[in-house]
Amino acid sequence: MSAVIIVLIILVVLVFIALIKTIQVIPQASAAIVERFGRYTRTLNAGLNIVVPFIDTIRNRIDLREQVVPFPPQPVITQDNLVVNIDTVIYYQVTDARAATYEVASYIQAIEQLTVTTLRNIIGGMDLERTLTSREDINAALRGVLDEATGKWGIRVNRVELKAIEPPTSIQDSMEKQMRADRDKRAAILQAEGVRQSEILRAEGEKQSAILRAEGESRAAALKAEGEAQAVRTVFEAIHAGDPDQKLLSYQYLQMLPKIAEGDANKLWIVPSEIGDALKGLSGALGGMAPGAPAPSPLTKDVPSARREEPTVD
Repeated sequence: MSAVIIVLIILVVLVFIALIKTIQVIPQASAAIVERFGRYTRTLNAGLNIVVPFIDTIRNRIDLREQVVPFPPQPVITQDNLVVNIDTVIYYQVTDARAATYEVASYIQAIEQLTVTTLRNIIGGMDLERTLTSREDINAALRGVLDEATGKWGIRVNRVELKAIEPPTSIQDSMEKQMRADRDKRAAILQAEGVRQSEILRAEGEKQSAILRAEGESRAAALKAEGEAQAVRTVFEAIHAGDPDQKLLSYQYLQMLPKIAEGDANKLWIVPSEIGDALKGLSGALGGMAPGAPAPSPLTKDVPSARREEPTVD
């Protein structure tokens, strides 16, 4: 009786194991390769799948999502015989699980070696300066070669990125010195341009100031001349309106003689010949005074005695 129970227990265990092997659940974005007696049978997609236990076996489970694989720095020689270390990152995705399983032994290792070889071919035709400034071109060329080569492996290369390009230490020092010299040169040029612009603005300001000053002086002179002309015109009109006679003009002429004689520098002044006519007119004006009364002389009252002096010879 106990032997029968043991056999039943063994049968139940075998049935349970068979059920486990029969029902295969494949996660989303994954695939599984099924072999029957060592031969490829089919590819299991995501979801619940039924296989024949003990006959069908799961060879490989493959992730169909996009993968990111960084590769270690690789020494590459440029066209001008300089060794640079280049870090690369590959973004790839398995599109055919069967080809990725049977067409290449290890597609990760194959992609890495293909990347290194392609980099050496591309960088070998460029000098250092072009290598440092042509990352997009290098990425595009590398992606094209990898995508064409990995297509038969059931892999699609989506992106290739160069993380870093490190030239030798001596080249880095030279580049830093060159960059520092370029920055100093650019700063000197900008400073010279600033000084030049400042001088131009200062000269323009002085020019405008001189123009405005000259215009102001010209306008002031014009206004002054106009005022003097207006004053002369007003005096002339007033005299003309008053109808002056010879007596009044003679008196005004004598009134101006003291002003002519003013000043320390007037060592010699000449009495004009018209003074006689002025005195005659003035005497005629005083002729109506009382007889016997001495006629006051304006020359003795307001005007210094007229004299003729010989110019002194030093």
